[in-house]
Amino acid sequence: MARTEKKKDVVIVGLGWTGAILGMELSNEGVEIVALERGHDQDTVPNFKYPQMIDELKYGVRLGMMQKPRNSTLTIRRDLNETALPYRSLGSFLPGIGVGGAGTHWNGLNWRPQEVEFRLRSYVEERWGAEIIPEDMQIQDYPLTYDELEPFFTRFERVAGISGKAGNIKGQIVEGGNPFEGWRSEEYPMPPMPTTWDGAKFAEAAKGAGLHPFPSPGGIASTAYVNEYGMQMGPCNHCGFCERYGCYQYSKSSPQTAILDALRRKPNFEYRTGADVLRVEMAPDGKTATGVTYFDENAQEEVFQPADLVILAAYQLHNVHLMLLSGIGQPYDPNTGEGVTGRNYAYQMNGGFTLFFKDEVFNPFIGTGANGMSVDDYGMNQNDFGREGFIGGAYWRSGQTNGQPIRSMPLPSGTPTWGSDWKKAVGEWYGHAMSIGSHGSHMSYRNNYLDLDPTYTDRLGRPLMRMTFNWHPNDLRMNEFMKAKMEPIAKALNPDVMQAGFKGQGSVYDVRPYQTTHNVGGSVMGENPRTSAVNRYLQAWDKHNIFVMGSGAFPQNTQYNPTGMVGGLAYWAAHTIRTDYLRNPRPLV
Repeated sequence: MARTEKKKDVVIVGLGWTGAILGMELSNEGVEIVALERGHDQDTVPNFKYPQMIDELKYGVRLGMMQKPRNSTLTIRRDLNETALPYRSLGSFLPGIGVGGAGTHWNGLNWRPQEVEFRLRSYVEERWGAEIIPEDMQIQDYPLTYDELEPFFTRFERVAGISGKAGNIKGQIVEGGNPFEGWRSEEYPMPPMPTTWDGAKFAEAAKGAGLHPFPSPGGIASTAYVNEYGMQMGPCNHCGFCERYGCYQYSKSSPQTAILDALRRKPNFEYRTGADVLRVEMAPDGKTATGVTYFDENAQEEVFQPADLVILAAYQLHNVHLMLLSGIGQPYDPNTGEGVTGRNYAYQMNGGFTLFFKDEVFNPFIGTGANGMSVDDYGMNQNDFGREGFIGGAYWRSGQTNGQPIRSMPLPSGTPTWGSDWKKAVGEWYGHAMSIGSHGSHMSYRNNYLDLDPTYTDRLGRPLMRMTFNWHPNDLRMNEFMKAKMEPIAKALNPDVMQAGFKGQGSVYDVRPYQTTHNVGGSVMGENPRTSAVNRYLQAWDKHNIFVMGSGAFPQNTQYNPTGMVGGLAYWAAHTIRTDYLRNPRPLV
């Protein structure tokens, strides 16, 4: 029998970016809050301290900040006819573990979706007609607009401390920024970071080709900064240990740097670690939640935490898994197209060129996770979908992120992977390479979805979640388009050796190489409860006192890294809960 804790007004599942934001915002309303984090406690001091944190073998290779598959994983298959198998060795994506979640080990790149991405289906139908949408593609409009969300993007950027250069302030295009971005009400909180030599070379070549380069925006402090919660950031020293690492210098935007120390001081907020939430519990009529049951790793027992309001703020995959286990929303069935929970899982479509220069050095010991120069000339709002034969877009970026000798050792194709010839190649090419990457959108499809696996269970006896996912021709055509547009820019830089890394038609999903931790969908937001799991305020359609945060709300993936959108939506939902729901709990739509 589960132990029962004292009832709280709010229980938050997960203490990453969204859990920290909702905790801070709702604590200001005087409600009693508890956050449950399955992982360990961690903070800049002592957990991220120098020099222990810059251990490439422990964190970069052995993934010390990531979840262990033996404790938490899912099964994966490519189509309905395959038998899904467990994801036993992390590769394609890397969910984080511990307080701060993936917000501790991200690279810092921070974007807002373009305005057309909020109404993608309508945009396509109005411009080219519904007939260009593939039959199995399930793209949807968001149930809110860029204009509605803009103040909340701005709020997140101010709290997180984002560096960059605006390209569109209140409709006026600003020289040096991204001319294709949505309008901003104000400039970034901090000026952009200086770029390294590879970014400067790329920007010159791009400008010469008529493109519009600008500094990549990111959660890397370019100056000293203090946010509205009184949290301080120090200017980055370009050490290059961003992605897969916690920042020891208070320079990278993270829940630890931006929110958590202020949140911990709130008398009406507490959090528990080692608390693995098993399910959301429901009232007898099934219409509302009564709290959550979690497994206490320390006491080795189940605990029921009653609460009036349940906020799922774990990583996207874990939120969807909890919804499926708890009966939140009808599970999606690809055979009938009915159901909503697990629907529209999507990922990201990337590619790039690696360029080698015998007589040119790119200092590998200078870099940041969000370093470099970008172009958005082939973004979603710039491509002629009807002419090109795909729906989608991508931004490009070139910039050195680190010089870690194990993980960042690009070598020309055909180089032996060990022995004296490998050592010779390392001596010849280390510090002599740069890359140009394409980071692209990914559409949603009828047969890409999440559900409960019928065979495998986790260590606590629950069915694992099953991912059914494969690449589709539309997104592969988009990737080939980016390759064709990028190749002349790469050749113009006149490298001694150049090699491409783009997936082409016929490519199938491979879980082994890392791609991105940009898993989206499964708890899609929308205007129609038949095709979405949550409404425009991220409130579950069928249980009004459950709100679901994170990138699971995306109906399809944007061309950008998702953190900026996730942060904006969290502040949007927090505002509605504070100003409307708490005083009158009910379905908001």
